[in-house]
Amino acid sequence: MRYPQGLRAFFLGSPLVRSGLRILDAGCGTGALTLAVRDAFVRRGCAPKTLHAFDLTPAMLDRLRETLRRRGIKGVELAEANVLQLDGLPASWRDYDLVVSASMLEYVPRDRFVDALAGLRARVKEGGSFVLFMTRRNPLTRLLISRWWASNLYTVGELADAFQQAGFSSFAFRRLPAGRPLPLGVGAHRRGDPLNVASGTDMVRQVTSRGRRARASPLGAIHNS
Repeated sequence: MRYPQGLRAFFLGSPLVRSGLRILDAGCGTGALTLAVRDAFVRRGCAPKTLHAFDLTPAMLDRLRETLRRRGIKGVELAEANVLQLDGLPASWRDYDLVVSASMLEYVPRDRFVDALAGLRARVKEGGSFVLFMTRRNPLTRLLISRWWASNLYTVGELADAFQQAGFSSFAFRRLPAGRPLPLGVGAHRRGDPLNVASGTDMVRQVTSRGRRARASPLGAIHNS
């Protein structure tokens, strides 16, 4: 799926990119998303104020440190932490303009998924954004990913419910078009925006944060009503 290129392409075209942002990569692994964000900012002539990244696995952080050293990239701060125990992060690691995460929350136990989302939400400042890249559940991904890697995949409706329970004020999901070098699904949240869930042909039962019933448009987008 040209995963690193897809992540970079998303931010190259994203209106979220601007100078002076405080950014956190949650579950950075070996740095695919961290580097994609940083490269997109550079190519667009912007510079983040802060770029932090954490992961649970020391070996992955070591690989990212080596990549940063080899590429001569400075200003990226790394920390070892569990997404379910974010109090282990430095005290200053909060109030982010942008929190991003890719291919990490699939491995959080299903009964703690909302807890993980709520912990990340608490790190986003008022008016900030949270962008989650996550493999959506369908028959193919259940066979190729969920079974082989024992990861947890979610439907659009399950994601919308989880984001509501975690306290997000809005959530938008879009299925990316076929043939694009991007991950299978992107969820983007901006605190304070109206709730909107776009899900291709999927239907979401209740997606509003105020308990109002959702309706489907002919294009498959589900809006407040």
